[in-house]
Amino acid sequence: MRTKSYQSYFEDDVLGASPLKLVQLLYRAALDSIAAARRFVRLGDIRSRSRAVSKAMAIVTELSLSLNVEQGGELSRNLAQLYGYVEKLLIQANFEQREQPLEEAERLLSTLAEAWAILTPEERASVSQAPVQSETYEPVSCAY
Repeated sequence: MRTKSYQSYFEDDVLGASPLKLVQLLYRAALDSIAAARRFVRLGDIRSRSRAVSKAMAIVTELSLSLNVEQGGELSRNLAQLYGYVEKLLIQANFEQREQPLEEAERLLSTLAEAWAILTPEERASVSQAPVQSETYEPVSCAY
């Protein structure tokens, strides 16, 4: 029963979230998945590690797909390169079954998450009013 109420609350939070809040939720979910993957590496739990890394990859991919390169210019291109590098680190960590690439991916995404958290009110307004891209994407589930 408790899980259902939490799931319902979470869904309501996501459905009513601004674009800025959605980005922040994605970063939080990616960081949580990477932290879980690190824990599973230490425990030697291959299946759970793989699942956590795959979830983090899906989230980083979604962040990358949401970039508007035309409006974002150089910033969007730099973020796309950084997301690509984080994906490479996640693949490396999963393949080599090592924690170090996960640590680096976590550090990079934490820095970005902090930047999104300290936006000024004016910057928040511009992000919240940004037009949503008209392209249709398959929904990504962060629940495994």
